[in-house]
This record gives sequence, structure tokens and C-alpha cells, in this order.
Amino acid sequence: MPLFKRKPFDLAKPPEDLEPSELVYQVRFTKEIFRDYQEYLNRINLYRQRVWMCKSTGKSNLTYEEAMVTEKHAIQKVQQLPNDLVAPALRIIQFSMLSLRDLADLVTKKLQKDLFVGAELYGKKDDGLYPCRVLKIVENGVGKTQYEVALLGENKKITENAILHGEDLVWKKTPFNRKILKSFIRESTCRSIPWVLHEKLAQKHGISTDLPEELRSKFFLQGGQLVNRTKKRKNENRNNVGEANGESGKFKRNKGETGKPDASKEENNQPEDEPVKYPIDDLLVKPGPDDPLFTDRPSPSRDFNVPMDCIGDLLMVWDFCSSFSRVLNLWPFSLEDFENAICHKDSNLVLIVETHSALLRILIKDDGEYSLALQNKKRKSKISLITWTEYVCDFLEMINVTELCSCMTTIKRGHYGLLDANAKLGILRELVCHALETDLIRGKLDDLIEQRRALGATVRGEALEYARKKREEKEQLKGESNGLVVKENSMESTGSNPHMAENGEENGDMMEEVISSRQSNAFVNRKQLNGQSKKGEKQKLDPKVEAENITNSNEKEEQKQLTGEKKEDQEKKSKEKREQRKEYFKREMERTKHPDQSLR
Repeated sequence: MPLFKRKPFDLAKPPEDLEPSELVYQVRFTKEIFRDYQEYLNRINLYRQRVWMCKSTGKSNLTYEEAMVTEKHAIQKVQQLPNDLVAPALRIIQFSMLSLRDLADLVTKKLQKDLFVGAELYGKKDDGLYPCRVLKIVENGVGKTQYEVALLGENKKITENAILHGEDLVWKKTPFNRKILKSFIRESTCRSIPWVLHEKLAQKHGISTDLPEELRSKFFLQGGQLVNRTKKRKNENRNNVGEANGESGKFKRNKGETGKPDASKEENNQPEDEPVKYPIDDLLVKPGPDDPLFTDRPSPSRDFNVPMDCIGDLLMVWDFCSSFSRVLNLWPFSLEDFENAICHKDSNLVLIVETHSALLRILIKDDGEYSLALQNKKRKSKISLITWTEYVCDFLEMINVTELCSCMTTIKRGHYGLLDANAKLGILRELVCHALETDLIRGKLDDLIEQRRALGATVRGEALEYARKKREEKEQLKGESNGLVVKENSMESTGSNPHMAENGEENGDMMEEVISSRQSNAFVNRKQLNGQSKKGEKQKLDPKVEAENITNSNEKEEQKQLTGEKKEDQEKKSKEKREQRKEYFKREMERTKHPDQSLR
């Protein structure tokens, strides 16, 4: 089974007292059964997350189903390992302290030396290599093992027998590799470093389960499981320290009295949430704390009078007639009325007659195959309450559907209402499908598609225009702020006289004089600056000038406030207009989906 957080994951037990007729939810690949839809959905979402690992191959970042498939393929490859090599390999694996890669290399080297009956190799004879098969292992008193082999010719036919030593035999192709051995080791063991075989597997092949003496100082067996002495001592010390510090209550609440995860979580098989690693599939994205609450999915409605297998045809015919009611010259009707008319046994219901007649008129106007069939039978183009069944029979003869043609005799006798709901909706379905292929309906659909494209282009154009205006306003505000900074810097360079800063012409002349004087004569520059500063001091002392400056500043502030209020009003109006445009475009988009929605 796939691993969750490198640990086995228990499947949910089937609900108790399950009745044969009870409707339940079943996971397809685990066969788990749930009564509650929310529990089923939570389990499916967990299985879709890429947090699972294949036990046989060690591949991670898989979904549960992908891990199951990978594990199945790995087990099939492991079963190809010859039976004669299984027991020697398991003896090497039992209680080994090597890493998985080193252990696989060790098993590979040792198994290549152990030959078994039926192994196909190359044998050295007369300075040549010949394909052969081991027939028998011969033991001699010297201590060297010899092998009786059969030399193979074409099509693996035995040519002769020979006795060869082990060093004279070379593997043609090893029946295993490191990848297969890694999967074999993972499947055969219940824990790693030291690697411990499953108890039943060890008993089957006669392998001892007693702990070797070199490992007894570090490990011991408890309840059939191998326990690390050092880790257990550390856990006991941690528990004692927690109890001494008064944290035992919190520790027990979170992890249980034994220091293990909470028993309730183990029973419910609800693992803790891991941090999400993006990118992930859209279906795995969970709602955030600020997202709106999603209501539970309502159960599908089964309150229909017609059989459940023809609900699709019922909805399709009703939607077509409602959407193209203007083109069909048909007054819209409710789904309930249409369903009741289908189930009614009367043969000349107005709703049924008008629906068939409207669809048949569309086919007659198209001048297609149906129109030619009527011309050959010299029928009139006017459909009445008495003759509508004849036109329906002509249509059934044209399409030549076996299931529907069997209803023609009943219709010709004037007993249309005695037909099953499946047959009635089947006839209407074929009429709708042929009506969709007519030029009139196709032209209407093309117009709606063009309108939808034009609306989409207009919406995108307005959005781009609005974004462009916003960018220009930001750039303009940025330019004005830069201009104000430059102006303030120039005021600081001329002095702290506000009257001088407001007098633009005088300030400009003064700056030109300063620049020219710096280039020509520093003495003149100093004299002019001193004169201007003295003039600024005189103006500062004048109370009239100060009063004028105050009134000017107040007027400017009032103008700024007025302009600010105007801008806010304009922004509000433009925002309202944008909202109105959005609502308008939204309504137009819906209208293109249902062109005759206004008549409903």
C-alpha cells in the first residue's frame, strides 16, 4: 500500500449496518465506502494530493492512485526473481545494517556467485563460450562445486552435456538488477536499518528471527517489533522532564498519554495538514480564510415525472424552444408545463401540437431534404391541428431511425398520446437536431456570436482606455510633484522672503542677474544679492504687503479645495458610469446566451 509521510495509511472501514439498497459513495481505486458525501470528498481530496510514496520503488510526490500503479508494476517485476534466489537473498537482508543501495549491491554480488538449476549462462569449453543451462549441481569431496550443464544450439536445442566448474560459467544476463532488488528489499521488510523481514516471510523460508548478538546492545524485541534502546530512553527522559515542568497535561492532550499521536486521529485516519507546495492542480487549491464560505453541494433533483434516462432530452428541447422562441414564432412555456404535456395521454394537446408544428415549419422553410420529401408527396406547406401527425410521420420516414419508426403506426392511428415519454422526447430531439442545421438557426447563432465578440472587444477597449488614463494621471501628478520640489529649491536659494518668491518676474530677473554676475564678476554678484536681500527685508517689514500675501494664500487654498471637490465629484460620476457600463455589458452577454430571454 502507498505510504503517507513514509508511514502506512489505514483505509476507512465500511459503515456498519449497511443495507443493500442504501445509496453510498465509493472510492474507485480503494473500494472504500462512505455514507456522508463530505467525508467522501475529504478522502478523495487527500488521495489527489501529491504527498504519497510508493512503498516498493520509493518514488515520492505522487497521488495515491499513481503510487498504487507504480507499486503494482514494481511487484510484477519482483515476482520475476527466480525462486531459488529468494531464500539466499532474504538471509543476506535479515538484520543488515547497510543502507538500501549498499545492501542491494551486496545481494547482487553474492547472488551472481550462487548458480541454480535452470539458470542460463555461457560456459567455457575448448577456448570458446557456448550458451548452456544448468541441469544439476554436483558436489565433490574436494570442496569445489561443479555443475552439470547442457550446451544449447539453435532454438535452444540441447547438443551435449558437460560438467564445468563455477569459474567456467559466466552469466548471459543476470535475472535481476539493482532496481528490482531495491523493490524486493522494500517489499520483504517491515523496517529499515536494521532491515527486518516480515515474520510470515521469514518463517516460510526458514530464516531465523532471533536478534544477533552484535545488535542486542542497541535493539530489543517488544511485542514482535524491534525497538531502539537509545530512542526509547530519550523519550522516557523527555516525558519525565515534561511532567516535572507541569507540561504533562498539554503533552498528553496533544499526543496522548503514551507520547504517541492522538488516538482519535488514528481512528479517523485524518492526518495533519502539510504546507502546500506550489504549483499544484486547480482542484487541490483550498479556500483561504478571507474567501467566502461555500455552501454544501445540493443533492441532484429527482422530482421528475418523466423517466430519469430522458431528462437530458427534456431539458434540451425546452431550452431550445425557449431560447429561439421568436424565430420559431412560439410563445415561451415553463419546464413544468412542458413535462406535464409530455406525460399526458391526450393526442392533441395545444402545447405538443404547436411545438412540433413550429419545428417542422423551420425545416420546411429551409428547403432541405425534408422540404423535398414533402414536395414528392405533394403535401401542402400549411400544418393544421388535424394534419400535424402526417408531417411527423413523413419526418420519421426521412430520418429512418428504427426505434422511432416503430411508433409510426400508433401516430397514424391518431393515438400519439399513448406513446412513451422516451419516444415523444426522442422525436422532439431529432427535430431539434435537424432544426439546428437549418440556415435560419445557424444565421441567428452567427449573429449572436458576432455580437458577443463585439461586446468583448468593446469591454477590453474600455478597460485599456481607463488604464491609459490612470497612467497619464499618475504621470501628471508625478510631474507636478517634481515641479513643486524644484520651485521650493529655487525659493530656498533666493532667500526666505515670501513676497520675492511670489513675484515671478522679479525673481526671474534676479536669477538671471545672479547667473550672469557669477560668470562675469563675483564682486558685482555679492553687491546685487545684498541689495536684493535688503529690499526683501524692507518688504517683509511692510504690513500691507504681509496682508496681501495672507489674502492671496487664503484664496489659493480655497481654490485648491474647490478643485479637489470637483475632482471627487467627477471621480464619483465616472465610477458610477463605469459600474453602469459593466452592468450593461453583463446583461448583453447574458442576452447573447439566451436571445429571447426578455420574453420569459
